[in-house]
Formats: sequence, structure tokens, C-alpha cells
Amino acid sequence: LKYHIQLKEQKNGLTILPAFRPDKAMNVDDTDGFNNYLKALEKATNISITSYTHYLNALKNRHDFFAANNCSVSDHGLEQIYAEDYTDNEIRGYFDKLRSGTELTLAENRQFKSAMLILFAQWDAEKGWTQQYHLGAIRNNNGRAMQQLGADTGWDSIGSFNHGKPLSKFLNKLDKENKLTKTILYNLNPADNELMATMIGNFNDGSKEGKIQWGSAWWFLDQKDGMTKQINALSNMGLLSKFVGMLTDSRSFLSFPRHEYFRRLLCNIFGEEIENGELPNNIEWTGKVIQDICFNNAKKYFNW
Repeated sequence: LKYHIQLKEQKNGLTILPAFRPDKAMNVDDTDGFNNYLKALEKATNISITSYTHYLNALKNRHDFFAANNCSVSDHGLEQIYAEDYTDNEIRGYFDKLRSGTELTLAENRQFKSAMLILFAQWDAEKGWTQQYHLGAIRNNNGRAMQQLGADTGWDSIGSFNHGKPLSKFLNKLDKENKLTKTILYNLNPADNELMATMIGNFNDGSKEGKIQWGSAWWFLDQKDGMTKQINALSNMGLLSKFVGMLTDSRSFLSFPRHEYFRRLLCNIFGEEIENGELPNNIEWTGKVIQDICFNNAKKYFNW
């Protein structure tokens, strides 16, 4: 967070806040890569990681450090939510196995990821953060290109995963423990639109307006057709007026115009329905709803 801290110290009126993204902390598909990550984590925290307890202490150290630097949002980029049953002793054993350089079985892999997701969600809830889950990408499909250029260089596609039951089980576990914080779900496969639109309603308990959100069309879907389908599905099956609206990739300033693109599409959808007599021709009411979706809801939701 070197540059976030520098920007904060400049006091130039510009607010740029960090997000906590612990994908590498639970990526145990590559044992060598995971152990290399632990080396970096040891250096960042000055904690020697020789046990699962040390590992959790180091992760909590970073979580607290991000919070101390005004972080209030976490983000997970996953193929799918993992919600396998596990015991603490099992996870400790899997960590020792990883530390010795031994690969986990598929079942052990999924259990470890399940445990880490619950852990991070509990910490987020304790701090009142908003947690985000970007689900459904198949990454680095072209092995030859990845060897030449490295990971995450553009060889990704929409995946097809079974999100329903694991997602329900994960959210339900947190909800039963009163550890379900504000949550935004993003799907990459448009076939999952209605699943997401209805899933969020299961856990919107009224404690916060729009507590569980279905996020805006993402990545391959943040174009006219994808964004329109997401807005309409949410309108049909959820509460569009409480939607927190569009997001953009903060690593690219050229992606900021997506917000204007989103506003134009949203206004067009409302305008067409007014012309068709499907919504009241009340510009003041409609304008307030659109302003809320495009700005006010997000400002209130994130406490910014």
C-alpha cells in the first residue's frame, strides 16, 4: 500500500482507497506458487510461517493493516464459491502438507479453499467491510501463450460452473452465525443471471438496505447486451431501486467511461418503459431512482 499511503499524506482532496484481495492466500492449485506467496507474506509481516496458526496470524496482520489504511472492501476472484465441510484439524494437516511441498488432492484442495473463504468472510464481518465475489472465469487457457507471456495476459474465457448450491450453503453458514456482512456477487456467465438475481433475496434480511447485492455486468458482459440483460433481470426478480450500479477496473483510467455508458443504458431502459406505459411518466420520481442507482446507493452502501 505504499502509494495509497503516499496519496493519503499528500492531502490533495483525492480519495483513493485500497481493496483487500487475498486470492493468492487460498490458491493451493500450485504448491510451489503457494509457498512462494508465503515467503512474500513472511517478509511483509515479519512473521515466520511454520504452522497454520502462524499463517492465520500473518493473514490477520495484513487484514488489520489494510483496515488501518482505510480499506473497507474485499474482493475475491474465483471460479466458484467453495463450501465443503471440514474440520480445523483437517485444514491444519493440509497446510502442513502444502508446506512440505506435497500437492493436495482435489477434495482436500476444495476443503482448504472453503475454510479460507469462511475465515476471510468472518474477518470482513467483524470490521463491517463489504465483500465481493467475482465468479465464473476460466483463466490462462492457452498454456503456450502463458509460458511465453505469463499468467493473466488475456487468455481467459467465460466458464460454466455449478454456483447455486455451494453459494447458498456458503451464505447460509455465515448468516446463521450472524457473520454475513454486506456482499456483492458478480457472475461472468449470463446463464447465471437469474440464479444470482434470486439468490440475493434469500439473505436480504432488512438489516441494511440492499445488504446482499447482485453486482453489475462484469468483464465480457460489460457491453450493451450484457448490461441490459443484467439490469432487466434484476428489475424483474429483485429491487432495482437499491442497486449500487456500475463498477469499473480501477487499474485502468480509460475504463472510467463505463459509468457514463451504464447511465445511458439505464436511462434508455427507463425511457422505453415510460413510453410503453410500463412505468409512470414522472420525471422527478424516475430521475431520483436513476440518481440513486448511479451514485447515491453506492455512496450510502460503502459509507464513502
